[in-house]
Formats: sequence, C-alpha cells, structure tokens
Amino acid sequence: MTEASTLVDFRTDPSQYKHWVLTFDGEIATLAMDVSEDGGIRPGYKLKLNSYDLGVDIELHDALQRIRFEHPEVRTVVVTSLKDRIFCSGANIFMLGLSTHAWKVNFCKFTNETRNGIEDSSRHSGLKFVAGLNGACAGGGYELALACDEILLIDDRSSAVALPEVPLLGVLPGTGGLTRVTDKRKVRHDYADIFCTLVEGVRGQRAKDWRLVDDVIKPAQFAEHVKSRAGQLAAKSDRPRDARGVSLTPLKRMVSDNDVEYEYVHVQIDREKRLATWTVRAPQSVVAQDIDAIQDQGAAWWPLQMARELDDAILHMRANELDIGTWIFKTRGDPALVLAVDDTLQRLADHWLVRETIGMLRRTLARLDVTSRSLFALIEEGSCFVGTLFELALACDRSYMLDDPDAGKPVHIALTGLNFGHYPMVTGQSRIDRRFHEETEPVEAARATLESLITAGKAQSLGLVTFSLDSMDWDDEIRIALEERRALSPDALTGLEANLRFCGIETMETRIFGRLTAWQNWIFNRPNAAGDKGALKLYGKGEQASFDWNRV
Repeated sequence: MTEASTLVDFRTDPSQYKHWVLTFDGEIATLAMDVSEDGGIRPGYKLKLNSYDLGVDIELHDALQRIRFEHPEVRTVVVTSLKDRIFCSGANIFMLGLSTHAWKVNFCKFTNETRNGIEDSSRHSGLKFVAGLNGACAGGGYELALACDEILLIDDRSSAVALPEVPLLGVLPGTGGLTRVTDKRKVRHDYADIFCTLVEGVRGQRAKDWRLVDDVIKPAQFAEHVKSRAGQLAAKSDRPRDARGVSLTPLKRMVSDNDVEYEYVHVQIDREKRLATWTVRAPQSVVAQDIDAIQDQGAAWWPLQMARELDDAILHMRANELDIGTWIFKTRGDPALVLAVDDTLQRLADHWLVRETIGMLRRTLARLDVTSRSLFALIEEGSCFVGTLFELALACDRSYMLDDPDAGKPVHIALTGLNFGHYPMVTGQSRIDRRFHEETEPVEAARATLESLITAGKAQSLGLVTFSLDSMDWDDEIRIALEERRALSPDALTGLEANLRFCGIETMETRIFGRLTAWQNWIFNRPNAAGDKGALKLYGKGEQASFDWNRV
C-alpha cells in the first residue's frame, strides 16, 4: 500500500475541487488555478505560490474529462490563474522532499500523462488550449503551459517563464518540460541550455524571441488578447456548438483487502505471489447502436463506462499496490457483443461523443504501455479478446492462448478496424504495427482476418499471440512463466519492459517516458538531489547543497 497507508483516490468532481475553478462562456472554458495552501493530498507541506501536488493534478485530470464529455460546445480551454502575479510555481518542492522515491516517480508519471492528454485532445478531438500566463510561471507550471497549443505571457516587467530545477534542486527540468522545449517549441539547444540554468527564467520580448512563448502582452490588453486568441482557435474547431453533453456520473467501486471491483472490471490480488488478475467483462446484452440511444445511456454506455473503470483501476493499482509486480489480463463474455460495439464505434467515429469515447479508450490503453508492471494476457475458454479488448492483449508483454478444439466453447480472437490505428501508442503506431515493426507482410496478413474468428493455432502462426498451448500444458506452462517472472529483479524488469514496448519509432512522448523519465528516475535516487545534504532536501533551509562532484 502507499507510504501514507491510506488509499489515493483518483475519483473526484467539481463540487470537491480545492484548487481549480472551472467556468464556461459559450465555446470557451476557463480553467483557473487557485491552489489552496492547506489543501495538500498529504500532510507536512503548504502549497504556496500555486504550487501543486498529486491532488491538484487529480482535479486537473477530472476537469479535462468534464470538458471533453459534459461540454461538447467547448472548443477552446484557457488555462490561467486567479492568484495575483503568479501563474504556477510548479510541483511543490517540500512535498517532493518528504516523499519516497516511488511516490515522486508515480506523481511525475501521472502529471505527464495529464499533460499528454491535453495534447491528445488537441490532436484528435478539436479541443484547443491557450495558456494565459498572468504571472510568474516556473517548473511544472511551465510544463502545463508547454502542453497547451499557445502560450501568452503578460509583459509586466517581472513575470517570466522558467525551468529552474537544475540550479535550485539538482534534478532534471520537469518530467517533460525539457523535451517539450526542444521537440515541441523548437527552442535552439544553446538558448535552452541558458534557459534551464537560469533561476530567474526569461521574460518579455526575449521569451518570445527564443520561442519560449508565442506572444507577450501588456497588462492592460492581456485579458482581452487571451479571449480574442481563444476565440480565433475556437473558430477552427469542429466540436459541435449545440450538442447535448453526457454527465460523468460517479464510478461505483468496492475495494477490499484483495479485490477492486467495478461493474465491468475486477482486479483480484494474490499478495503472496505479488500478482493481480484483471478481468474485463463484455456487456451482457446488445449495446446502444445509434446516437440518441447512446446519449440516453450516457456514462453507462459500455465502452465509455468500461474505459473509465479500467482507467481508474490502473491508476489505483499503480499508486496503491506497489508490490504487485505482475498483472494478468483476462476477459469474459460474448465476443459477438464486443464486435458489435466495435462496429458502432467505427460507424459513428465522427460523432463527437463516439470520438471522445475512442479517445478515452486510447489514453487508457496508453497508460498500460507506460506502466512499470509485467503484463501477461491469458486467452482461455470464456474469453472475449476481440477488437477493442484484444488491444489489452497487444499491450501485454506476452500473451498465452488456449488451444483446445474439444472445449465446449473453442477459444478465438478477432481483429476489427479499430486495431489498425484508432488506438495508437505514444509512438503514433498501432500496436499491430509496433508488434511487427511495420513490416508489410505480417501486418497485411493480420488485416486480412478482419471480423473473422481466429483459432489459437492460426493466431500463433500469424504472430498475434506469443504461444498457443493445449489443455495438457496450459496450467504448468503458465505457472512456470509466472514463477520465473516473480523471481526477477523488478528494477531490471522495468528497464527491460520499457525498452521493448517502445521499439522503433521515437516521438516527443516516447522520449519523455523512455529517456527523460529514466534519467529523472535515476537523479531522484542520487545523493546530489535526494541525500541528506542534497539540493532537494535542503531547499528553503538556507544551507548550500553538498555535491558529489564525480560525473557518472
């Protein structure tokens, strides 16, 4: 369980927000940061200067979901601050100094996934974001701004943007900031070198000249300019102006010592073996197939509810069950019902609600890709690993399929069009493309099976599963594989899995999760940052950090 011995709960709603004010004005929503100093998710620190912790980011993630699903009329989101002369000073340093290494890493990962989600919505859903920096913006605050489509900075002679982690904390700038500065903003590397070693940051015209912001505006014109630019971006969006939103009703979840239970997702934990068995259930009857019926079902529409439950379960397990190192994925239900849902998702993919549901599934599956757990899929009698649910198997490090033609219900898998690009990884590739390194022959052989039921032997010959096993070998082979995995170093496995899952194509996102977070992970463990005399521990105490000067 967590270091605080209490569960981290990622479920919230606007009535519970402590740190954000969400308002709507037609096609423009405003997300205003107003962090409560005494509202930390854990005791021991104050969230001064609009600094943030995991609780602030949980609310941000929820607010983005509300905008996506409950307010389809919104085309542009303005991210700003209600504090005077301060936008956001970044992650709270005292929180980081008090936290275990695991807490810091999980916090940084969730933070970056939320930023990636902003960019994902801009890329796929027509939802644009403007950062209205009405005050100083540093560290993780600037990372939030970097995730937006445009950054507008007030030109008040004092407000600056900064990534000051190197001089202040002895750690890498941000969990994605440094990469976004170069890969997304195209800042020259020599300017970036200066920028990331300046405590005070860069302001005014220089910030614009160096591409750190898109524009600088005098205080008297700032509010009107931000509104005008938000309106210009909104005019280019295809989000509907008069659609009916879907209320994201609270998820129903029961947590006991060894079980996490939702309607369609069940996680059973075996603490002795340090593994969790995940079962994702198909719908029990035919799911709504036209827009009116889908909107009437709202958040209870199976693909949306299942995605929300799966997302919450992943976050819950990552934050609260650190010792459970192997996740086994199973599915249960009628494959035909899942295939029917996939048909609806493809047929209505241009409708805003279906598009957002596909986006929710895409971002949830991407969480699995960057989760530091061993992922195995067991495709057995009663499974429904077809279409969208087969993406779970494709996301796993290995998949085992039962080959028993004499079973009462022979085991099959099936692919649909959704497996070929609707759920891209952060590489931009489908998991089928990643699996076969984009080689034409195996990808096209897989595509030729669309909508067909594929037997275990055929699935292995096509390369869609790791092994097909007969019933005589099944139990022993699975037991041995899990025992072998359990005996290996979890640190070594994290490095192994992260490297193998992101082979081939590199993107800004893969560099953030692969390269940058690996370095951040290492630096957070080093005495120069985290030791008793490290910069992170001595921050704010008036004492100079004591560094080990060896370059490693």
